[in-house]
Amino acid sequence: MISLPNLITLGRILALPLFLALLYFTPPVWAAVCFLLLALSDAVDGLLARALGEVTDLGKFLDPLADKLLVISALIALIDLRNVPVLPVILIVARDLLVSAGRTTGASVWGKIKTVFQIIAVVMLILSWPYALVVLWFAVFLTLISGVDYFVRG
Repeated sequence: MISLPNLITLGRILALPLFLALLYFTPPVWAAVCFLLLALSDAVDGLLARALGEVTDLGKFLDPLADKLLVISALIALIDLRNVPVLPVILIVARDLLVSAGRTTGASVWGKIKTVFQIIAVVMLILSWPYALVVLWFAVFLTLISGVDYFVRG
């Protein structure tokens, strides 16, 4: 039987089409709320897994995958919808692919910080807030730092 934390993670993956539909076909605030709820569910499933003693290999695989799918899907859609520059998205995707291909350790504090700033940037971009691109580029900087940190740690 699949654990509750893993069900939440799977739900996050299965909700991606809903998020993308909201992004394309509703006022931006609905997509932003959906994105934030999906991003927050990441914290919920992690806390539950640890509290219930249900940290599993499946969860260790699915959780970072769900995070990456959420952020990368949003950024690619925003390229299409809002003329978000391609370069920061390429840098974020490239780092995530490189780290995922060689993942042998958990996320560092840098990885967690970069995820928070990627989420903030995506919400700001969805809502077309001022300085959204500045925050996105800062998230790219943190993404590259966390990638270097990952490979240095080893």
